[in-house]
Parts: sequence; C-alpha cells; structure tokens
Amino acid sequence: MSKITEYRRARRFSTIAIYTLLVLWGLIVLFPFYWMVLTSVKSYGSYNAEQIPSFFTFSPTLQNYVDAFTTVSLGRYLLNTLIFTLMTTAVMLVVITLAAFAFARLDFKGKNLVFTLFLSLMMIPNELVIITNFTTVTNLGMRNTFLGLILPSVTSVFYIYLLRENFAQIPDELYYAARVDGTSDLRYLRRVMIPICRPTLITITILKIIECWNSYVWPRLITDDPNYYLVSNGIQEIRENGFGRENIPAMMAAVVVISVPLIVLFLLFRRKVMEGVARGGTKG
Repeated sequence: MSKITEYRRARRFSTIAIYTLLVLWGLIVLFPFYWMVLTSVKSYGSYNAEQIPSFFTFSPTLQNYVDAFTTVSLGRYLLNTLIFTLMTTAVMLVVITLAAFAFARLDFKGKNLVFTLFLSLMMIPNELVIITNFTTVTNLGMRNTFLGLILPSVTSVFYIYLLRENFAQIPDELYYAARVDGTSDLRYLRRVMIPICRPTLITITILKIIECWNSYVWPRLITDDPNYYLVSNGIQEIRENGFGRENIPAMMAAVVVISVPLIVLFLLFRRKVMEGVARGGTKG
C-alpha cells in the first residue's frame, strides 16, 4: 500500500511540475504580445513619463490606433499587402502542386538529377539572390508594380519537396487504376491527390500567407512608390517621418493591427497546421 501511495505522490508531483513549466513557458511566449498590446493603449505622455516600465495602465486610450492610420496610409498599405499575399499564394500553390506532381508521379529522363539540383538550391541563402532578382525585375521594367513584387515569390523548393513527399505516399495502384480508366494526369491530381493531401496544402497556404504578410526586405527594395507600399513599408515610413522614433505607443498600435489577422488565421487553422506537419513527417 505504501508503494502505491508513493507512486501516486510521485506521479502527482511530476504532473504539477510539468504543468508549472508549461505555464511558465506560456507566460514567456505570450509576454511580448501582452507588452505590445499594453504599450499600444498607453497615451504618449504616460508612456514617456514612466521611469520604470509599468505592467498595466489605468487610463487606456485608442488614440494611438487613430494616429497609426492618420499619420500614414496604413489602410491602403493593408489592402496592398492583402492583394500581394493572396495573389502570391494562389500562384505559388499552382506552381508547387504541378512541380510536386511531376517529381512524384511522372517519369522523365533526368528526374532524379533535376530534383537533386532543386534540393541543392535550399543551401543557398535567399539574400544571395536578391541582387539578381532586383536586376532582373528592374531590367524588365517591373519596379513599383505588383508583378515585380509577386514574381520572385511564386515558388519554393522546400514546399515542392514537402508536397512531393506527401504525393509519393499515395499508393501507385491508385494512379495505375486511374490511368487504365482513362483518367488524365491533371484530373487524377485534382480528384485524388489534392483531396488526400489537403492538410499539407492548407499548412503550406498558411505558412506562405504569413511569409508574404511579414515580407520586408524585398518590398523595401523593389518599391519606392507609396501606392505599392506594404505594411512593412508603412511601419518604416512612420519612423522616417520622425513620428515613430518618439511615439512608440502609436507604432505598437500599428504592429497590433498588422499582427491580428495572422493570429486569427493561425487560431482558426491551428489543427490543420498540426495535421499537415504531422503528415509531412510520416512515411508509409
């Protein structure tokens, strides 16, 4: 009886320790978001009057959000970012789906060599190709256009690899049976492979949306026309106007506005994301 009691105590202690660590880790992860929201509702005067940072405020204000939209055209930048994100993600899904299908199911000469070369591109940092992309887009006269913003981001070797691995897990017998029935490759892809791999496609879509929404280097490099600025340009414009260098609460308000859509997107599709990641790491 004493051994059972000791086991229960040890198990209870282990459970308490695990949940305590999880709570502490959760607080560490969520604290930057809390500080961002808290700063965004502090008035300019109260924020600058704090000699020691305060972890709460008794007089919250929404004036910082008004300032964030009136100081720069944040609403237009949000619309530009939405257009850029949706168009880039849609085109990329078409490109990587067709490429992954070709590498997973079609037989052509040099397929393994081409796929190996594709994977080797993952070893090259994106920063090394920015100048090449900038020169190409500039020579084509696509600076300050949505096309110039979108084209360099319409493919991803990693996403092709991830989707190709998912497609390869589908039994070959389904493909051969479909071919015997006279089903074309594109119809088989649309009716069989895409529905089976939907969780992975949803995961890729969400990751790409987050990537596009947070783009900074390329939009800053390829656009100098405010009509094509994205939200990343908007935050920088606030700083360059001299407003953001001192009025940190207004900058935090703009960051909150930009961050909320991504947080909501992840919360809505978090289960699909986990399912897609788990499926991508499963063999057989």
